[in-house]
Amino acid sequence: MNIVCLDMEGVLVPEIWIAFSEASGIPELRRTTRDEPDYNKLMNFRLGILKEHKLGLKEIQSTIAKIDPLPGAKEFLDELRSITQVLILSDTFEQFAMPLMKKLDYPTIFCNTLEVAPDGEITGFKMRCEKSKLTTVKALQSIGYETIASGDSFNDLAMIQASKAGFLFKSTEKIKADYPDIPAFEEFGDLLNAIKNAL
Repeated sequence: MNIVCLDMEGVLVPEIWIAFSEASGIPELRRTTRDEPDYNKLMNFRLGILKEHKLGLKEIQSTIAKIDPLPGAKEFLDELRSITQVLILSDTFEQFAMPLMKKLDYPTIFCNTLEVAPDGEITGFKMRCEKSKLTTVKALQSIGYETIASGDSFNDLAMIQASKAGFLFKSTEKIKADYPDIPAFEEFGDLLNAIKNAL
């Protein structure tokens, strides 16, 4: 029994924080897990900048409302879901992900949640579990699933390496160079074929 675990941002949809950085004109918010492997450090850095600029959930959600899935992502996901189980594993937050999941016909996503004050200020975040992607892949394996994983960033490497097959997708040149043993793809058709061959 197989289950495919996919990252969300950078794989199926554009990076939310990069889009918000452009919309808000705050270049520091362009930092993502491609730049900073320590997710807690990255999120605390982001929350500090939001507080400094008095920006909250409403402003980020208005940017997210304008984001569409990457070209071909929905068709890729539809075909993949017709042949195997698919789970999106993301370090994003429910408050960010749900409008994007609607545009992808609500695939199953495991992600985290933001702590939001009544005035909309994001005061903190609650991670689902430690090392959420790797922990989830290992939990799936413990109940009889073989996992196939794909992602683009540092925080995807552990789940990719722990799976029976794993692929980088639209990753950085640095990550591809540092992990030459992981097959890397740029097009959804190529990723789909690689996953089909691994099933």
